[in-house]
Amino acid sequence: MKKTYVLDTNILVQSPAACTCFEDNDVVLPLAVLEELDGLRRAEGDRGTSAREAIRGLEALRRAGDLLAGVPLPGGGTLRVERDADGGGTQTERRDERVLQACLACRERGQPVVLVTKDIVRRVKAEALGVSAEDFTTEQVSRAQAQYTGRSECFVPEDRFKEFKKHGIGRDEVYCLDGRDEPALPALTENEFVVLRADQSTKKTHLGRVEGDRIVPLTYLKSRPYGVTPRSAGQYFLQEALMQPARRAPLVIVKGVAGTAKTFYSLAVGLEKLLEHPTGEYRKVLVTRPNAQFDSEIGFLPGGEQEKISPLMRPVIDNLEQLLDSDEAERYRDEVQLKDRIEEIFQRGIIQTEAMNFIRGRSFVNTYLIVDEAQNLTPKQIKGIITRAGAGTKIVLLGDPEQIDCSFLDERTNGLSYAAARMKGSPLCWQLTMDPGECERSALAMDAAARL
Repeated sequence: MKKTYVLDTNILVQSPAACTCFEDNDVVLPLAVLEELDGLRRAEGDRGTSAREAIRGLEALRRAGDLLAGVPLPGGGTLRVERDADGGGTQTERRDERVLQACLACRERGQPVVLVTKDIVRRVKAEALGVSAEDFTTEQVSRAQAQYTGRSECFVPEDRFKEFKKHGIGRDEVYCLDGRDEPALPALTENEFVVLRADQSTKKTHLGRVEGDRIVPLTYLKSRPYGVTPRSAGQYFLQEALMQPARRAPLVIVKGVAGTAKTFYSLAVGLEKLLEHPTGEYRKVLVTRPNAQFDSEIGFLPGGEQEKISPLMRPVIDNLEQLLDSDEAERYRDEVQLKDRIEEIFQRGIIQTEAMNFIRGRSFVNTYLIVDEAQNLTPKQIKGIITRAGAGTKIVLLGDPEQIDCSFLDERTNGLSYAAARMKGSPLCWQLTMDPGECERSALAMDAAARL
């Protein structure tokens, strides 16, 4: 049955083209939403950019017809603006009331109405008035997609296990156990990492990766980037993905709880490639890190760009302190010398940091680009970053989808999860989820990751 979807402002801020995503159903924009978009179009950062893009899209539709009467959409439905009467109360209360009034007006015409908003409170208010309400699901990954970890465990016949390091093994030669403990062919994905166990002596293991119709040994199993030694299967997999040249692995997506060495290992590989054993692959390491409030506040902070973003990049400095002074017993004994070494890295341009809103519109060539805390990006932002990759650039997306600070994003709608779901199976994308048990920060951090 054809439905009428009433869109809230936050939907268009997240996805400016959302009006075209409802197939042959009708889409309604309350006048309050247009007014809010008009107020946002001068805003700094991505909110302002999205508002302006949404307004331009509406202008194109306005030229094609009458928005008050309804304009045809590509999917077969229509888009129209619902006029309303302004009430009393605060600005937020009036906006809530006017959006809900638009829903009730549509319902009075006998149409099945659904309010689409990312505001949970507004969804509750709508349900209280008998109006169906839901989140915008077009850019939302499914629960099954969100559970993809980029790693599996399989069993190998004992005689084939011995030959793996020399020749690899066919995907159809390994098996896993189903719910009844019966052998079954595993559903493996391109570039998925695999722990292989000999079926007669399961303590014997090999580490491999899916490549075409085979599982091949890791190339960088014995590497020690900037002196860092892997301590778990996950870190061996992480090392493999990061050490691969950009022509083979231009996009690496790593998810995992805090303390699993995501940022630490990414920086270690960058320093290895540029400083320890220069390969000529990259011109620089570029690190960026989004923040939920950063877009709207950076212009008001004192100093130049680097001074503004210095507090945001402090976790990067923390990791560099550990990498540049690997002796745990002597680390931090000479704080001045350690600080000088870190400043030298930045002064020589080996590592550079930039604000996320200055990344937009640029193209990066021969760059090792680390995007830390990528779970705080929207799908639109993550697309904007990945599509800026020029020749020889490697993009490393890091984050924990369960620790999100950005309003209106959750573990299934954030940019990191969106990119992981959409890029799954691409030969150009290598993915990995670190296990909580692979936390290396401290015993307390590991225990907290498992308990909290």
